[in-house]
Parts: sequence; structure tokens; C-alpha cells
Amino acid sequence: MNCSYLLLPLLFVACTSAPEAEVTDVPVMETLPYIPLQDTLDAKKAAFEAKADPEKKRIYAEGIEAVRASGILETARQVGDTAPDFTLNNATGQPVRLYEVLKNGPVILTWYRGGWCPYCNLTLHRLQAELPSFRAAGATLLALTPELPDSSMSTAEKHALEFDVLSDTGNGVARDFGVVFRLTPEVAAAYQQGFDLHGYNGDASDELPLAATYVIGTDGVITYAFLHPDYRNRAEPKDILEAVQRL
Repeated sequence: MNCSYLLLPLLFVACTSAPEAEVTDVPVMETLPYIPLQDTLDAKKAAFEAKADPEKKRIYAEGIEAVRASGILETARQVGDTAPDFTLNNATGQPVRLYEVLKNGPVILTWYRGGWCPYCNLTLHRLQAELPSFRAAGATLLALTPELPDSSMSTAEKHALEFDVLSDTGNGVARDFGVVFRLTPEVAAAYQQGFDLHGYNGDASDELPLAATYVIGTDGVITYAFLHPDYRNRAEPKDILEAVQRL
């Protein structure tokens, strides 16, 4: 007698029941809630307001108001403008040209004031966390800073940044985008005494860029612009991503 005929019913049961068992064993993945970057920055601002002396708070508040009153928010490059081309070196000394990068897809262009700025560091850390989403949408992230290359290299290494940090010494590119302003004398003195701003930037201009962010399409046209006089307010990563996805 051929015993294989007796095994067929058992094999049939095993084959038809196995897929059902596998489906029930697959874990359900939960999507983590989105935490706004601004919530993190506001917490840092609240901590400063709680412990800083009144004179320092006055100096910084007047500095922010001076930026607002300067008209820079109106004269800076806006949505619909063509982004000026530029070439800057990244933290390892390699040249990066904006319009060459645009050949590969949209560019997210963001400025940070320096590695000495805690709000900039929080923002860079968050942008690094969001980098996979930006890349999945086809965008390249570029960060610009007026810091000298050695300082920008230190910032990139400290935060393990996987996107290019470009050293815009003298704020030449920032000036072309219209996002450069001069610090008030009191703020400039506080920065120089506190951490040697001139040493970080390699000049005594007392100029800084806005913490601006642009999304630039492959045709070089700006499609998203975040401009704010208060350096403690930054472009929300969710808004940046949505701007890229609309292209």
C-alpha cells in the first residue's frame, strides 16, 4: 500500500492554515505623533525668560524689534522670485553649486546663525531627524552659516549631520537673498563678550543672517519662504515637507 495517499489530507490542512497563522502574528505598527519643532524652541525660550536677567532680556528684545523695523522681511527674496545661483564650500572643503544640485530635484535652503546659538542647534538636530522624509520627497537639504569653515565643520560633526553645511563667510550669499542684517550695538557687544562672535565668523561686521528657510524648485523659483525677525522662530519641518511635496 502507498502510504503517501494517507499524508495528503494532512499536508492540505497544513498548507491552507499556515498563511492565516502568519497574518495573525504580524505586529501592528503605530505612527508616532508629530511634535512641532516650535514647541521645542518655545520651551528653550521659556527657560531663558525664566532665568535671564532683565537687562539681557531687554537688549535681546530690542534687537529683535530692530530687525522687524528694518524692513528686511519685505526686501528679502520672496515666493515667486528666482533664487540667485551660488557656489560655496561644504564643511570638508568641497564646492557645492546651487543650480547643479537643483538638477537632481528641489532644494531646501536654510540658514543658521552659528554653532553658538542653542536655537540653531536644536533646529539642526531636528532637520537631521527629518532628513529621510525630505530625501524621500526628492529634495536636497543645504544649510548655510556665516561661520568660518573650521566652526561649521565642528557644528556638522557635533550633530552628526548628513547634509551639507556651507560656509558663507562674509554673508555674501545671504546678502544676495536679502536676509542679512546688522546687530544692534548692545546685542553685538553681548555676543562678542559672551562667545567671541568675531572669532566664529572671521570678521567684525556684526552682521548675521535671518534664520530663513526657502524651498526652491528645479527651475530655480522659490516656492516657499520662511522669514521671521525672531531667531527663536523657525520653519516647521512639516511645512517644509509639504512645500516640497507640492512641487
